[in-house]
Amino acid sequence: MTGAGGLLVVGDVVTDIVARHRGPLAPQTDNAARTAVLPGGSAANAAAWAARSGAEVRLLARVGADSAEWHRAALRADGVRARLVVDARRATAVVICLVDEEAERTFVTDSGASAALGPADWAPELLAGVARVHLSGYLYFWESGRELAAVVVAAAREAGVPVSVDPASTGFIRRMGVPAFRSAVGRVGLLLPNLAEARLLAGVDEVRAAAARLSTVHGEVVVTLGAQGALVARGGRVVAQVSGAVVEAVDSTGAGDAFTGAYLAARLAGAEPAEAAIAGCEAGAAAVGVVGGRPPR
Repeated sequence: MTGAGGLLVVGDVVTDIVARHRGPLAPQTDNAARTAVLPGGSAANAAAWAARSGAEVRLLARVGADSAEWHRAALRADGVRARLVVDARRATAVVICLVDEEAERTFVTDSGASAALGPADWAPELLAGVARVHLSGYLYFWESGRELAAVVVAAAREAGVPVSVDPASTGFIRRMGVPAFRSAVGRVGLLLPNLAEARLLAGVDEVRAAAARLSTVHGEVVVTLGAQGALVARGGRVVAQVSGAVVEAVDSTGAGDAFTGAYLAARLAGAEPAEAAIAGCEAGAAAVGVVGGRPPR
């Protein structure tokens, strides 16, 4: 990565199996669906959308030998410089994305090689030319990932580089425990939860109160609200709320990742939080109009 202003994303690369079905799933029988096998992963998706938004992006992730070249080529096509550590024992993570006719998704996750990403995969030169670091929240759900996150945060702070985290999954946060997750994440300067994650982590249901409370810890918090847009809180108060775009939704997989990537790219380019949130909402709207979590080509 050359020059200043680059983004380093650390986290997961996933093979997504997207199954779009109509109506509720019927147990113990067949359910018709349209399926696609696509590259995905929260960190990889965010990196791809940040690159689409004009940022110079580097990604650190772990994959299996079964699909390493396919994922590397897909990320290269998305404009991301990927350092993919190939795991000789574990297959690439797989997520089955069940998408209903309202474009809402349910995930069935096999974390595979992503769960083994750890401190041994880190290299200090990954920070060269980086102006922001973003960590996928999925890192925090496994011990090796938490250890890596601590190493990356310490290195970034020493270099004066701000760090952001996307909490990633209410289901995994509940399994880990909210206090344990919040302790592991610490006081990173930017948190990017969706509405459900913000409510869970703040312990309050009202979204503005949740965002304000979390921003007393993290300084800057951006809560995504789906079609309703997003709001920004800083230093204990909500400072901006932006509207979402009305679009025909096909698949909501990766919409939050698209917001994150575009938001971070805009902040790197000098945008204020409200302006960056508008860019994030535009990317999120584009994401729900396509199948899968990556930008359309």
